[in-house]
Amino acid sequence: MDEMTKVAVDAMGGDNAPGEIVKGVVEAVSESSKIKVYLTGREEVIRKELEQYTYNKEQIEIVNATEVIETAEPPVMAIRKKKDSSIVVALNLVKKGECDAFVSAGSSGAVLVGGQLIVGRIKGIERPPLAPLIPTETGCALLIDCGANVDARPSHLVQFAKMGSVYMESVMGIPNPKVAIVNIGAEEEKGNALVKETFPMLKNCPEINFIGSIEARDIPTGYADVIVCEAFAGNIILKLYEGVGATLIKKVKAGMMTSLRSKIGALLVKPALKQTLKAFDLEEYGGAPLLGLNGLVVKTHGSSKAIEIKNSILQCLTFKEQKINQKIKDKVILKDE
Repeated sequence: MDEMTKVAVDAMGGDNAPGEIVKGVVEAVSESSKIKVYLTGREEVIRKELEQYTYNKEQIEIVNATEVIETAEPPVMAIRKKKDSSIVVALNLVKKGECDAFVSAGSSGAVLVGGQLIVGRIKGIERPPLAPLIPTETGCALLIDCGANVDARPSHLVQFAKMGSVYMESVMGIPNPKVAIVNIGAEEEKGNALVKETFPMLKNCPEINFIGSIEARDIPTGYADVIVCEAFAGNIILKLYEGVGATLIKKVKAGMMTSLRSKIGALLVKPALKQTLKAFDLEEYGGAPLLGLNGLVVKTHGSSKAIEIKNSILQCLTFKEQKINQKIKDKVILKDE
């Protein structure tokens, strides 16, 4: 078991906890024998859920936690007061080195605050960004940052670009990933004060393949592999992405049911359409890693189903095997010193 990737999973966080969380965990360990999961939360509740499944008992362990941090609670206060919550207990497993990673669909604020206060930043990292993968026409891109730092400085964005490049090259296997900064135009002189100050710094950064600005409409085309922005813009991009995607899928399905001819056509194109729509389903890409911490922290959607939990756990396996934190230290920290 020593060589396994050990992942602490918050069993009580999210709209569909604990059912979908436990189901996702079972699916993950069934898919990979290299993972051991520590489910944190109310033991009797978790045990009852696990009774429904057949799985390798050595790959799942329950760690009792009597408290739950609710979404509406102030994050800092909740982390400090609820020491026996499923989130805090799990984060402490990572801090102590007993686990390599942490996955939660619970309170975003608590996960972000807890990640920084309990797990801690890698020395030299100014701000850890939240970085989800988003689907594009050519595959996927990393949106960095989408929720952790709404008031970022230029130096933060430069580190985001470097960490994003390391992640896309090592985890997604994209050599020399293309990096772009979110802007309101392609011209270098456009943008707000933050973008104008950051642009030349990225342009003169030899560790990344910077290709300039990217407008929001070009993100889905796959124009860039790493999309750099502060969290205010990033969160808007992510939420719009999710909303438009869900609306289009509903519209397509409704349109196929309008007449007998469209229904027959729907049956003919169903296999190809299902595969295409699957590629644009954010759940297929797992959660958003909070990069730059001493251990991996992954935040999944509050509405996560089992498939996203499973993919987030498998994501942790790749993160460890590719030694992402060591690469961040080598390529981001040491280069800055």
